[in-house]
Amino acid sequence: MFVQTIALKDVKFYAYHGFYPEEQLTGNHFLVDAEVTFTPSGDTEDLQHTVNYEVINSIITKAMQETQKLLETVVRNIIDELLSNYSFLSTIVVGIRKIHPMMPGEIGHSFVQLSYTSSK
Repeated sequence: MFVQTIALKDVKFYAYHGFYPEEQLTGNHFLVDAEVTFTPSGDTEDLQHTVNYEVINSIITKAMQETQKLLETVVRNIIDELLSNYSFLSTIVVGIRKIHPMMPGEIGHSFVQLSYTSSK
């Protein structure tokens, strides 16, 4: 049996997520990673039998445009939408990095990641 992986890495956004009001006003740079796995069936040249990474990108883009206080909410929304579009997924891993978050010190990025595993 084969397991197929489809992923987008380092998808860049400027968005307005953040717990504090000033974060939602000034915004920040973010990088998003999304990776899904599944067991392929049928013709792999047919988009009906696989995951279209353009769809993954549109799901991520929509979620990043909807301001949230917590990155956990953004990640969960992405996972929920991926499952809504592709119920056959075995695993999903989505992570968001906030580049240089506003806090003391020189911080490269903060990171939030959630993983989903099918019970099938």
